[in-house]
Amino acid sequence: MAAARQRPAIGSIYSKFNPRSPAFRLEFDRERAKKMGVPISDVTNALQTFLGGLNVNDFSRFGRSYKVTMQAEPEHRSDIQDIGLFHVRNEDNKMVPLSTLITPLPISAPTVLERYNLYRTAEISGNAAHGHSSGDVIAALEDLAATSLPPGYGYEWSGITLQEKESAGKAPIVFGMAIIFVFLFLAALYESWAVPFAVLFAVPLGVFGAMLGLWTTGLDNNIYAQIGLILLIGLAAKNAILIVEFAKMRRDEGQDAVTAAVEAAKLRLRPIIMTSFAFILGVVPLILARGAGAGSREAMGVTVFSGMLAATLLAIFMVPVLFVAVDRVVARVSRKSAKAPEAGP
Repeated sequence: MAAARQRPAIGSIYSKFNPRSPAFRLEFDRERAKKMGVPISDVTNALQTFLGGLNVNDFSRFGRSYKVTMQAEPEHRSDIQDIGLFHVRNEDNKMVPLSTLITPLPISAPTVLERYNLYRTAEISGNAAHGHSSGDVIAALEDLAATSLPPGYGYEWSGITLQEKESAGKAPIVFGMAIIFVFLFLAALYESWAVPFAVLFAVPLGVFGAMLGLWTTGLDNNIYAQIGLILLIGLAAKNAILIVEFAKMRRDEGQDAVTAAVEAAKLRLRPIIMTSFAFILGVVPLILARGAGAGSREAMGVTVFSGMLAATLLAIFMVPVLFVAVDRVVARVSRKSAKAPEAGP
């Protein structure tokens, strides 16, 4: 922990493990117990019963349930020297004081010794410094564990950090699957493999706005911001669909691509502005969130707010251009494929 505090990526680090609590170690003389005919199990059972307490059973009376616990009186458990008042019976049916078999030694020890996967552990928690991500902290601690831990010590991640390690590198897969599913739905909607590209090319506009918003506010691109980016893929595509769908209808009626795209942008301007700004203003409370969990809500709110704002304002101008560009590329490819059979003979 002292070495971790020297790393700039680690803001704070702490542990509930405290090995300096006053305690007593009970040294058990096994040879003497064997000579005196005292079973080891009887000694441990007597210590547990007198000092710790042993639950015998429960009984019910007057409509309540009571626990029956065997234990020495509190005044006989407050001083370690009172261990001489506790006796066990040997094989000759004689009472032997525990003080003849047990020697208490004052030591320092943790009050609670936790275990993780059966190993004795000291749990360490911390936070990232400002301007550093949780991945920076994980890398710094792994480097410290490799260089600072003495032989015989290891480490394991748990909690949210363990989930982050297991999901590392999965974000590109999730983004890719989201794009593919949107593309397939659009291809089924327009019955074309080319028109959906005019919609999907609007997605980078929202991503650009989201990244700009995170950079302006100084927030990290964390898991909550990435969830907002997944949401933006659908929202940015929604705005583009409103323009492309109408433009395709006009194009199928015989209008040229430029006229159809301009007319679609003019006609769909009002519904795009109304629906988009209704959503944008709806996430403002996330940006202004305070209190517990405000960091996650703020990251998601800023991502969606800035990304949707950019996708709305830029899509009005860019989507018609993309529709015309895709339409011309498709027409050019269709003409080439039509001429290919004629050139063959």
